[in-house]
Amino acid sequence: MMLYITYGTVDYLAKLVKAHNDKRLRLMANNDTAVLFHETDGASIFNVPKRYEVLESTGNLLHGKFAVVNNIPVSYEGRPLYEKRFSDRARLLEKQRGITAIRVLRPEKSDTYIILTLWENEQFFKAWQDSLAGIEQQHTFPRPSYITTYSSIDIED
Repeated sequence: MMLYITYGTVDYLAKLVKAHNDKRLRLMANNDTAVLFHETDGASIFNVPKRYEVLESTGNLLHGKFAVVNNIPVSYEGRPLYEKRFSDRARLLEKQRGITAIRVLRPEKSDTYIILTLWENEQFFKAWQDSLAGIEQQHTFPRPSYITTYSSIDIED
């Protein structure tokens, strides 16, 4: 399974969703940009997508109103350890209240993995994040990770 990502304006990406309503597409946005996720076993409908192999998959990508994209740079040598570690963590995370979907994604052309989580709402994510306070973070990555958040977009006919 592959997950493809593209960015653009809400209007442009909404047109893609309407034109391809038979595909598994999820449109979300924040104050800066809109993002469209396309999960498929086939080719992407995007012209120049960011391509990721789905390593772990839980839940339905089309559910959830709040998405968190955790971008984690991983050195080439660290990939096997990272994949094992986050595979185990995804199984623990799926038990969290409010989580609707998880994807652990291996990049095809970069060193930045993505942990994509979808939540029923932002409050569930914040509660989980607050529960992690005080846990020591390991510094085994070539540069810091960062998160981007998005909210679901309802497309009008």
